[in-house]
Amino acid sequence: MYPVRLDLYEMRRLLLFLIFLSNVSAASSAADGRLLCDTITSGGIVREFKLYMPDGIRPQAPLVMVLHGYGGSADPGRFGMNRVADRYGVAVCYPEGVRDVRGKRCWNVGYPFQADMCVDDVGFLCDLAAALQNRYALSRRDTFVTGLSNGGEMCYLLAYLRPDIFRAVAPVAGLMLEWFYRELSATRPVPLMEIHGTCDLTSLWCGDPHDEGGWGAYISVPAAVGYWVAADRCTHSEVDTLPSRSGRLVTRERYLGGRDSSEVWLYRIEGGRHSWGEHDIDTPEAIWEFFARFVGADSSHEE
Repeated sequence: MYPVRLDLYEMRRLLLFLIFLSNVSAASSAADGRLLCDTITSGGIVREFKLYMPDGIRPQAPLVMVLHGYGGSADPGRFGMNRVADRYGVAVCYPEGVRDVRGKRCWNVGYPFQADMCVDDVGFLCDLAAALQNRYALSRRDTFVTGLSNGGEMCYLLAYLRPDIFRAVAPVAGLMLEWFYRELSATRPVPLMEIHGTCDLTSLWCGDPHDEGGWGAYISVPAAVGYWVAADRCTHSEVDTLPSRSGRLVTRERYLGGRDSSEVWLYRIEGGRHSWGEHDIDTPEAIWEFFARFVGADSSHEE
């Protein structure tokens, strides 16, 4: 039997082939989970959603709902939360908003142009949470919600109306409408985190008391965060300056020591625009870092 001799070209081809096989093997062994597309009926309307279940997810795992912005859609690729799901064993749900009179998918939070909209999105999200908890043995206690822009407004509304369902909320580039502030009252401590750019031209950092933007009057971001700091009765604060992908100044204000161990965090992105914040920070990791603090925490939620 003669020894096999390879010239330089053949050796390079063999090396590239071995690298290819290694990459295929690594990709096939990575946890990529299952993305399920399904519907439920809520309020007499068939509603759509997508659910990402990572491989090996355990019973009573946490559930995170991710709400798209005005005119957006239930697009997992937009938010990067599946990576968090894989890493920490979390189920992530992407509900789909219904179309309004403008033909835009949205959440009914009481904008002036939603006056004739009869869709009960609060009811839908609560029905969906209960259905997923029952169907997939997910935790009733550890159910959280985050959302971008219009989805962020819905986070604030859920904090007021259904803290029994959602353990903590994380609006991103969201705003607190003035009617929330005037007509509703927090019924229990709710951990809340807001991520917001100071140069957001859609959801203004300084608020819009005269409804010049058409979304309805709303209060400033610091005032909205301050409301929940007071409602949760936080006792002290800490401020950190964080590394930024963009070079912008990012500060994190943490208000701690609230009732039932609640906390309120504010990521202030200096010069940041209306976005998910992904150009400045690892938004999915920041959101889960906050939610993870309350996994398994004592609350009045029933398991």
